[in-house]
Amino acid sequence: MEKGRARALLPIGVFLVSFLGMGIVSGNFNAMPAVVGFLIALTVAFLQNPSLKFDEKVKVIAKGVGDENIITMCLIFLAAGGFSGAVRAAGGVDSTVNFCLSILPSSVAVMGLMLIGCFISLSMGTIAALAPVAAGISDKTGFSPALCIGAVVCGAMFGDNLSMISDTTIAAVKTQGCNMKDKFKANFLIVFPAAVAALLIFFLITRRAEYVIEGDLEYSLLKIVPYMAVLAGALVGINVFAVLIGGTVLSLVIGTVTGEIGVFEIFTSVGDGVTGMYDITVISLLVACVVALMREYGGIDYILFVIRKRIRGQKGAQIGIAVLTLLVDMATANNTVAIVIAGPIAKEVAREYEIDPKRTASLLDIFASVGQGLLPYGAQLLLAAQAVSAAPFEIMPYLYYPWMMGISALLFILFGKDRKQRRRSRSDG
Repeated sequence: MEKGRARALLPIGVFLVSFLGMGIVSGNFNAMPAVVGFLIALTVAFLQNPSLKFDEKVKVIAKGVGDENIITMCLIFLAAGGFSGAVRAAGGVDSTVNFCLSILPSSVAVMGLMLIGCFISLSMGTIAALAPVAAGISDKTGFSPALCIGAVVCGAMFGDNLSMISDTTIAAVKTQGCNMKDKFKANFLIVFPAAVAALLIFFLITRRAEYVIEGDLEYSLLKIVPYMAVLAGALVGINVFAVLIGGTVLSLVIGTVTGEIGVFEIFTSVGDGVTGMYDITVISLLVACVVALMREYGGIDYILFVIRKRIRGQKGAQIGIAVLTLLVDMATANNTVAIVIAGPIAKEVAREYEIDPKRTASLLDIFASVGQGLLPYGAQLLLAAQAVSAAPFEIMPYLYYPWMMGISALLFILFGKDRKQRRRSRSDG
């Protein structure tokens, strides 16, 4: 068993210290963009191990960045951004929100916010889209803005965790080398009970609410079709690029026909969505560079050595992956970045303990989301707090879903049985 070298992990340590340090000192965890932090980490990685020439280090990172999964992941990020921009410009978000609000009775007002968030976030992030609705329901029902926006955040996290085109799903699937539909099925079995439990809690504490929405809730079922098409296409196993391109074209056609998008605005709407994915794409490339050098220096071997010393068996390995992902997310405050960092290590652990890749991808996505829902300095919570003029700590008591999701995942780890292990047991018999 290779022990590796702990000092090879210095670049990530430098990133965490600089990123967190800047956030703590300034009081703003967005003070240092993650891309800058990883540039610093990459610089440190290049300065390490002087016995390896600079040109050879460049070859190492070029090989790391050129990995099929990394390139595919980045391309899917950009394609997902294009679809997101197109469906938003076509009015798909507004139509979906209004349609859901129009059919939900007042007694499930707050629970309805989570339901709407669950649905529309299957294709895109939705906290910003639903924040005004949450504020309006808070005004009409008397429930606190923190409670209402908390339901929105829960719904957004459910959808993001299951979405076929979210950056977290893409990162989890591509770092583990599994199919999206398989990861979706594995994930759904774990998070569905958590979602039901969270919905029930919201219903019980707000069931006596009554409200009347003022103004017209205009919607077009036609504008919701791209959401359904993308979800259905991904579920049946159509290539993700084909699904995203098809969804983008469909959104643009519908937007043009209905007059939401002008002929000369077609490319702008797609471009705006793609631009929104630039940061995570560049970060993914930088992380691939840093991880490649750390692996070359023995850092990944050291992490695996430490994990192997502390875990026993397949269940212990899964708990190790969960803890690793949660800790990295707490340090980076970005669930996608956490998955990109922890993914290569998780893949090595999964290979060592024969864990099904779709199970590993699910664990990465789930526990990164759990961490993100419990961080007062996480991007989602900061956005939600700003949208309703509340403090992040006021919202946290109402984030039932992340807690339930973590508990459900742990129960599946402890009492469930990996299908790969089950198949092997049958063959042994």
